[in-house]
Amino acid sequence: MSQTQTIVLGGGCFWCTESVFKEVRGVLDVESGYSNGQETAPTYEQVCTGRTGCNEVVKLVYDPAQVSTRQLLEIFFATHDPTQLNRQGNDVGSQYRSGIYFTTPEQQQVADDLIREMSQDKLFDGAIVTEVAPLAHYFAAEDYHQDFFEKNPHQGYCMAVAAPKVAKFRQTFRDLAKA
Repeated sequence: MSQTQTIVLGGGCFWCTESVFKEVRGVLDVESGYSNGQETAPTYEQVCTGRTGCNEVVKLVYDPAQVSTRQLLEIFFATHDPTQLNRQGNDVGSQYRSGIYFTTPEQQQVADDLIREMSQDKLFDGAIVTEVAPLAHYFAAEDYHQDFFEKNPHQGYCMAVAAPKVAKFRQTFRDLAKA
């Protein structure tokens, strides 16, 4: 059995990011949470103020024998806008920043290489502003945030924002979808 790895990604609202990565083959666990801020054990209400420095993130535990770090990051970049500083669409604030929080030097290298390649190839209209940093101060979000899209598929935000991201993943990365 291969060793698992953990990486944490911030791509806007964690409901949306979680809904995509729950569908990826080789992703063994997805947990919504907060990281890379100054607050210890922040609440959702505190993070929403934008004053904690925390980012809404998802923690992915994955099997690199089934899905590579690069493949996960390609999905990440395809399902959010890495050129928007401190926002995703109508969600505005530093808690919605684009971020890759690595747990190994290899993950950092993959992230840096991919961002450099995408920038050179001008894959986006603007500059990529994704923060790449070591994982720090991770805290799981409250229970009601976990599996939110799965439990609330007809909730307005989920229908308008999360569902299209899941559909894009399914169309673009069919070969990486769970059976």
